[in-house]
Amino acid sequence: MNWIALTEETQLEQIKEESKQQPVIIFKHSTRCNISSMAKNRLEREQAAANVAFYYLDLLRYRPISNKVAEIFHVHHQSPQVLLIKNGECTYEESHNGISMHDIAEQAVNS
Repeated sequence: MNWIALTEETQLEQIKEESKQQPVIIFKHSTRCNISSMAKNRLEREQAAANVAFYYLDLLRYRPISNKVAEIFHVHHQSPQVLLIKNGECTYEESHNGISMHDIAEQAVNS
């Protein structure tokens, strides 16, 4: 898994633009949450979905970016949370134990 660190609010506009060329995942992770760690480990054990960019957001270090993600993509904040961005919009979201690479790959192709 090649995570791209999401550390700057300006990256959100880049993500919106990038998502017009390929699907983009934002994984919102709390480093203090066991469920979040389990979800991250599950993703990392699986083969990453093809032609999808994976961004990693550390919620504890970058809370303002997390808030901006919720605002821009019109989602409620959860942790852990996966957002699939296509054509500048969030087309799929999942949280907690519902996060799976299989579902991400399926949604990246179908949504």
